[in-house]
Amino acid sequence: MNPTALYETFMALEDPGFWQETYMQFYRAWFYEDRWLTYFKGLGTTLYVTVIALCIGVVLGVVVATICTAHDQQRPGRRNPVLGLINAVCRVYVTVIRGTPMMVQLMIMGFAVFATSREKTLVGALTLGINSGAYVAEIIRGGLMSLDPGQMEAGRSLGLSYLDTMRFIVVPQAFKAILPSLGNEFIVLLKDTSLISVVSGKEIVYFARAIVTKTYEPMAPYLITAAMYLVLVLIFSWLQGKLERRLRQSDRR
Repeated sequence: MNPTALYETFMALEDPGFWQETYMQFYRAWFYEDRWLTYFKGLGTTLYVTVIALCIGVVLGVVVATICTAHDQQRPGRRNPVLGLINAVCRVYVTVIRGTPMMVQLMIMGFAVFATSREKTLVGALTLGINSGAYVAEIIRGGLMSLDPGQMEAGRSLGLSYLDTMRFIVVPQAFKAILPSLGNEFIVLLKDTSLISVVSGKEIVYFARAIVTKTYEPMAPYLITAAMYLVLVLIFSWLQGKLERRLRQSDRR
């Protein structure tokens, strides 16, 4: 029996039971009028926003972490005042972003800074990227500072510049150490995309709320949304674990 026929059978019952009523709610939230297409439309937007925010966050995080690490690794008595000023700006950025709620940041960006913008989804992606950049910066900085300072000194003694030493010696080693934390940050970023619906960003939650306004039955649409996020998180967690195992195997070789 196909879903529509089963739904019509349950609708004909005078007093449907719990499971019949649950199925009818699910049918109205998923099958009725091909509403499942709406969820996948939101899913595509969610992945799109996640990729944009991830790119912004990684770029910001790398820049901020590099500046802070370069400042902290300066030799006593040879401090660069310009680098110190830029480092202070980076510290303020990290402190403010990590010290304020994501929801508040979205509201400021969506309703104040970009109040006249119609591209609220992109505004949400930008805000998520700026927020993620602060956390990525601390993750990368912690990984770089955890390495033996002798690695940097060895590279410089071979005639490599600071950037070349970071690129060829320090960063490859630090990447393996920070990969689990970066993976967790990516998963958190993926789930945080649900917040952009607050500023009318059109992702899964936005469309789920639209379906709720039609059916007046919130349980099924929100459970479907939660299940879709859970599947995405499980997939990305599996990919992260696979990458970590491959990196450990390369170390043994």
